[in-house]
Amino acid sequence: MSLPTAEETGNMAEMEMQWAVKAMHHAETYMKLLRSVGPGKFRLCPIEDELYKDFRKNFPTLNIAHLDADDFKTEASKAKWREFINKYENRITDFNFGSLVRIDCKGDYTEENSMFAMRTQFLCIEIARNKEGLNKEITQ
Repeated sequence: MSLPTAEETGNMAEMEMQWAVKAMHHAETYMKLLRSVGPGKFRLCPIEDELYKDFRKNFPTLNIAHLDADDFKTEASKAKWREFINKYENRITDFNFGSLVRIDCKGDYTEENSMFAMRTQFLCIEIARNKEGLNKEITQ
């Protein structure tokens, strides 16, 4: 896929809006599922157990209860995440699609409590939150 030309960038705002709508819809759907079914009672992806083990092997000290932007946005962290995410290119649907993830697991999706992440990052964080019992409080 090639990048748009200067003449085609007029539609970029529309593309960004479509992404934002899709990401917010995904976030709302996930929260409804989390609250109605309960954490750990559904699978977010077919390779959930493998993904969780690999995530915790590669990011053993990542605080998933309250995310720190530096763990995602610095050049070093971006490089580490890129290498991790790319391993799942053919195994996770939309592995690098933009998603929203909650910063604090105790809160809902809000402007202040959301940050941009790749789909694989979202899966890693939310699978870990479910497996480690951190999403129980949001369902009560």
